[in-house]
Amino acid sequence: MAKLPEMTSPTLKIIDDRTKGGSQDWRRAHLGASAIGDPCERRLWYDFRWFTAPDFSGRILRLFRRGQNEEVTIVADLRLAGVTVSEGPSEGKQWRFNKFGGHYGGSMDAAILGLHEAPKAWHVGEFKTHNRKSFDSLLKNGVQKSKERHYAQMQAYMHNFGMKRAVYVAVCKDTDRYYLERVNYDKYFAGELEDKARRVIFADSPPPKLSERPDYYACKWCDHYDICHQNVRSEERNCRTCVNSSADEDGSWRCASASGVFERCNWPVLTLDQQKTLADTSCDSHLMRDT
Repeated sequence: MAKLPEMTSPTLKIIDDRTKGGSQDWRRAHLGASAIGDPCERRLWYDFRWFTAPDFSGRILRLFRRGQNEEVTIVADLRLAGVTVSEGPSEGKQWRFNKFGGHYGGSMDAAILGLHEAPKAWHVGEFKTHNRKSFDSLLKNGVQKSKERHYAQMQAYMHNFGMKRAVYVAVCKDTDRYYLERVNYDKYFAGELEDKARRVIFADSPPPKLSERPDYYACKWCDHYDICHQNVRSEERNCRTCVNSSADEDGSWRCASASGVFERCNWPVLTLDQQKTLADTSCDSHLMRDT
């Protein structure tokens, strides 16, 4: 019997297309604590300088949204257990830290007090969703081994908010099962993360590759694979990919071009909007950084 052709719903296609169209600008102003645990400094350098626009499908963006929405349920369940959950210093604000003038920073999910395992200790609260395979790995190995980036994220928050403990609360999307793990502050490791952020932010050229092998498992799924391993030129023509721009300790980005932006517009300090648009619309001095 002949196989029936696969049917594509036009309604679902519109949902996917409009989800993609309504997604937030991927060009983050800062290097985030949520990413600093990535083992590849070169990848972080490309991210911070906007070398590759991620091509997320509507389905992947909905997964991100689901993770964000799940935080509301986790907070409600913790409060149901009598735990104090502070989501920010005031209504609508998150607990946030900034370093290096704002080039590096992050927002923790919550500050938590009253865990029954340690009632008097304040904890950094980090909330995550997992599929079943990822959740099973978490159960077997713990967060430090199974989710290196999540572990590093908590260390960065403990380091910058002055807490000695964090609590990792994860939920399996397939079974709704919870996992809770308390994490101790590692001052040495947290300091290394901050040193790493500094190296990435203020490096004028890309750090070494994580691996020289194009078939290395961690490289094959990287957004920057073509640039890093195939020597493909970036299509992102913006101020951060330009050799004339640099990140300063005061949190600014500056243009050092003797012509173009600086000469015509007198904008040695570039606002975030200018970084995103000037090279695309009016700068004839853009010189792509070496990658």
